[in-house]
Amino acid sequence: MKNWQKIATMLAFACSLLGTMPAWADDAAKQQAEQALAQDAICTRCHDQSEQKPILAIYQSRHGVRTDGRAPACQSCHGPSEAHVKNATHASERPLVDAFSSREKATAKDIEACVGCHNSGKRSHWQGSLHERAGLLCTTCHEMHALHDKVRDKLTQPEVCFTCHKEQRALYTRPSRHPIKDGKMACSDCHNPHGTSGPTLLARDSVVATCYTCHMEKRGPFIRNHQPAQEDCTLCHNPHGSTIPNLLKARPPFLCQQCHEPATHQGRIATLTGSNASPAQAANTLARGCLNCHTNTHGTNNPANINNERTMRR
Repeated sequence: MKNWQKIATMLAFACSLLGTMPAWADDAAKQQAEQALAQDAICTRCHDQSEQKPILAIYQSRHGVRTDGRAPACQSCHGPSEAHVKNATHASERPLVDAFSSREKATAKDIEACVGCHNSGKRSHWQGSLHERAGLLCTTCHEMHALHDKVRDKLTQPEVCFTCHKEQRALYTRPSRHPIKDGKMACSDCHNPHGTSGPTLLARDSVVATCYTCHMEKRGPFIRNHQPAQEDCTLCHNPHGSTIPNLLKARPPFLCQQCHEPATHQGRIATLTGSNASPAQAANTLARGCLNCHTNTHGTNNPANINNERTMRR
């Protein structure tokens, strides 16, 4: 019967794309929806909008499309409810259903209702991921019975993530930041909270690969590369926010001098103009410091002057 329902659903969907809906397909879809709603009624006759967290809005979400044979019913996720409904012992509190009975520590049983279906694509690395090892449930971040799931909306997703990630919340209030507050970006643009093969739940396999998704002009190829820019963007930048322009961790020349130590002028102590410092030393503190001359810090393609190419100058 289930196979027939799936076939009828797929045929009905194909017909809807073509703008036609045979009567038999329409009848099959209605029959399937009626059967699913009748099964749900075992639960929804008690659990309705009067709940502390109303649940009937699920029928406005993708989980509640009853004409879709893939959509789960109440007992598909929450488990058999016969003992809960009958309450044979007439206890003041009915026996809990099997799934989601524990909130203290997430176990495989607690989330198997979700990962049983959501186990591919971006969720294929959930087992063993940082969030899974931390004991998070799917419902820690997601709202299953709501039309609007905050974590799936760019405008509201950060407030869900910041519930745990307090340090990142503070960093995103700094003047130099990504447009998270503006709703143009969300945490999931860079991170995959369901687990990845890369570090720190990054969406790509490395920091630079994740950054190059948007900052393609920094990728090159260049005739001469600045090695830190090819190795790890976070050596110079703090992607979550900074008080320094361009998300830099420190102001030049101090940022540059963390790597470029005593050899010619780049390792000399920066001094203020008007002092007895040499012109090279004073230049380190003028405006942007090192960036006054060395403008192509991510790499250069200047073939005309080998000295300019070597020193990342325009």
